[in-house]
Amino acid sequence: MYGYSRPLPVYVPDTSVIVEGLVSRLIEEGRIRGKIVIHRAVLAELEHQANQGRTTGFAGLEELRRLNELAKRGVIEVEIAGEKPSHRDIKDARLGAIDAIIRDYAYEVGATLITADRVQALVAEAMGMSVVYIKPSKPSKEDITLFKFFDDQTMSVHLKEGSPPKAKRGEPGNWVLEDLSFKPLEREELENIAREIVEAAKRRSDGFIEIDREGSTIVQLGPYRIVITRPPLSEGWEITAVRPLKKLRLEDYNLSPKLLARLDERAEGILIAGAPGMGKTTFAQALAEYYASKGKIVKTIESPRDMQLPPDITQYSKNYAEMGELHDILLLSRPDYTVFDELRNDVDFQLYIDLRLAGIGMIGVVHATTPIDAIQRFIRRVDIGMLPSIIDTVIFIDKGRVETVYELRMTVKLPTGLREAELARPVVEVRDALTGELAYEIYTFGEQTIVVPVKEVTGRGVVEKVERLLAKILPGAEIEYKDNIIMVYVPRSMAKILMKRMRKIKKLEDKYGITIKVNMMG
Repeated sequence: MYGYSRPLPVYVPDTSVIVEGLVSRLIEEGRIRGKIVIHRAVLAELEHQANQGRTTGFAGLEELRRLNELAKRGVIEVEIAGEKPSHRDIKDARLGAIDAIIRDYAYEVGATLITADRVQALVAEAMGMSVVYIKPSKPSKEDITLFKFFDDQTMSVHLKEGSPPKAKRGEPGNWVLEDLSFKPLEREELENIAREIVEAAKRRSDGFIEIDREGSTIVQLGPYRIVITRPPLSEGWEITAVRPLKKLRLEDYNLSPKLLARLDERAEGILIAGAPGMGKTTFAQALAEYYASKGKIVKTIESPRDMQLPPDITQYSKNYAEMGELHDILLLSRPDYTVFDELRNDVDFQLYIDLRLAGIGMIGVVHATTPIDAIQRFIRRVDIGMLPSIIDTVIFIDKGRVETVYELRMTVKLPTGLREAELARPVVEVRDALTGELAYEIYTFGEQTIVVPVKEVTGRGVVEKVERLLAKILPGAEIEYKDNIIMVYVPRSMAKILMKRMRKIKKLEDKYGITIKVNMMG
């Protein structure tokens, strides 16, 4: 009787497990042994991605290198097989063209397919194939080098090729930048960290590769928002990771009862404005949870999806859908509030405007150094007469707290600083929502849109000077400043004196450009 050797089991991995580095892990854990057949379609797709500068391509090629190292050590056999796919197949990879080529090859040769794609696994099982399906798992924090740079006080970590690793520690508006090491980082270190991030994003249920394009990759990994850049976009590799230090509830902001009442009853076109890193998204997150706790249907549009929200709030990614698709979804599902984080370009602003005019409550997050800057981002995109219908509340965040709250109202009046009555026109008033004080006026003059800071037109110093002069002209009169108007209350016993001195009062109006109203008392 002649001896014989059993044929080696044959495994054909698809692109998903190669990119995630799972095949080498299965081999090192002893879960598979035999021959690994790499289809040329996998090589072509990875090469295409790497040529585009996408991190997934580099991660996949690194996994193939590890498999070849294992083959050299005699742990497994590696073979390249199959026909090279056409350019059209590579172009249609997202539609499943490459997956189908690899799956059909494994079926023809009787091999076991290895995949991390649930649909691919289900199709293969339906064909009666042998399948190893790797379900997404959540690797521990220790598996990812990037997380080791963070501690409880770290807001963000900044890794740059040729520079020591740095971290911002503290809180918004009060932080310091510290070196984490004296040793500059090398390119290979950053490439390995980037590969770990991409592999983790593919495996974790709370991980998403939001954008992957030539020169840059944006990943959301749990609470961490990670931006990876590389040549040719940047002169060297760079990884920036940001995470929120605190998850706040709306109650933690100690908002005034008047503002809370406004948010409950009147605010439906909300802008949350502030400089980068001041806590805008954290406040928007707290507001979204607040509305959800009040029994409202809340959805978000994000890029990337970095808000930490409860499961009953659906988070949509702007990067995985056309704006028209998001428009249709939100109009048909009719949420009570939609949080748009962040408004950046014309398409974003137009979607906010369309949804708000359709009756959906909107909460927009926008970068701005002052509250009025946030409003001005809308002025060139919409007729000013519609502004109060689109934006009714502007909340300015500075150093993690609510600094200013403005409300918008439409009225017809003579704009501040103009004297001729025939110049009265529709004016959008921007007022402090808590005090009612008029801060800005927005109106058209000719073909121009004018934004007038009322406090500069009628500064308090000018008002005080006019009040002193009026006190001399009408001693005994009561004088107060309200809504950019000086109100003078004169006893009827001074009626004759008032008649004689009205000309002087009129001269004060003309000289200082301020409205003076005289009322008789008693």
